[in-house]
Amino acid sequence: MSLEMIEIMLPAFAECLVLVGIHSYLGIHVIQRKVIFVDLALAQIAALGSTFAFLFGIDPYSTGGYWFSLGFTVLGAAIFSLSRIRHEKIPQEAVIGLVYALAAALAILVIDKAPHGAEHIKEIMTGNILWVSWGEIFTAAAVYAVVGLFHFYYRDKFILISRDPELAYQKGLNIRLWDFLFYVSFGIVITHSVSTAGVLLVFVFLVVPAIATIMITEKLWLQLVLGWSMGTFVSMLGLYISYVADLPSGPTVVATYGLVLLLTTLGLYVLRSANKVIALRNIGLGLAVFLLAIFCFWIMGKEFQHLDHTIDKMSHSAHSSEQFHLDQKEHELMLSDIQLNEIVKGDIRVDSLMKLYSQMKNPFQKFDIAKQIFNQDQKLGSQKLIEILEVGEIPFLRQKALDILVSLSGTTFQYDALKEPSHNRPALKKWHQWWKNQF
Repeated sequence: MSLEMIEIMLPAFAECLVLVGIHSYLGIHVIQRKVIFVDLALAQIAALGSTFAFLFGIDPYSTGGYWFSLGFTVLGAAIFSLSRIRHEKIPQEAVIGLVYALAAALAILVIDKAPHGAEHIKEIMTGNILWVSWGEIFTAAAVYAVVGLFHFYYRDKFILISRDPELAYQKGLNIRLWDFLFYVSFGIVITHSVSTAGVLLVFVFLVVPAIATIMITEKLWLQLVLGWSMGTFVSMLGLYISYVADLPSGPTVVATYGLVLLLTTLGLYVLRSANKVIALRNIGLGLAVFLLAIFCFWIMGKEFQHLDHTIDKMSHSAHSSEQFHLDQKEHELMLSDIQLNEIVKGDIRVDSLMKLYSQMKNPFQKFDIAKQIFNQDQKLGSQKLIEILEVGEIPFLRQKALDILVSLSGTTFQYDALKEPSHNRPALKKWHQWWKNQF
């Protein structure tokens, strides 16, 4: 393990340890209360708060963004505490799922009006744990410690309500009050966690260690020890894989958690099976079916790839064979073979390419020039590619231009290359706005 790797990954690993400490405990409550997706729902509500802040030009990671997120989370806590009914006809999990869906939909609607919205949505989901600062780590540790002490002091009430709510009702506890306090404290943790780790990583930190440890033991102290140990190991392994394979840290840790949970489940299945040979045989058969399914999807993908390539080739050939009416002046402006070779090699300066682009009539050569301009100058090239989206006559070329722009922006703005530009006016307006904000 190199010194460079330690310097880069150490803050992210420290943040993972802080997250593991509090989330492993809260995850046990979540599993026992049978509200598995409350973490996702509260995380999405917190993200909705930062999205509203983002709409007003407030940095989601600033103090203002934090209070927006926390305020929304408190409202979510109130909703969840009120939705719990002693003799319920509708499971509370249904309410939680509905709140999550509504929060996600509202976040998308709000972010659609903000510049660089796609990047913000991606950041909410995956976080930026690799770039967490030591100041953020210490702040989170302090906040989580206060929440932990609060739960430790009132542990009897929280544990009783999670494990046996009916007994808590019989003892006269104010369930809604204590539920509200639980969800508020839980929301405070989530608000801090989402800003660095993202929704996906926060969810697995909460749920996976709790699931694994509850399968192993019913003792709370042992569940916590095993959960913390598992979280430490998986965080270290996931971050190492992300560094070596050059993969996004958050999603890599999420995938590693999933793999470890699968291996843990299979290991417990074998150990607790009366006939271990049959258990191993079943696992082998399951693995074979899985690999067969992957192989079938691979074959299907290759076939569709070949079919799409054939259709594209035929389309390109058909459009290339079309005769374009050119007068003598247009013939003189056509590129020579030498000029085409120079464009491919990138030997022509941007200003010369811009002049050629304005003179060119052949749409295929016009696209080739726009692409080369983009390779040398993204600002000017993006402008020309958006122009192709706006006035291009050939859907094939509009799609090619769109693919290049999506690689830079991360979104299509709902532009449909198969439709005429006149039917894509809202999307084109967004593309022009994106270009102004981007450059």
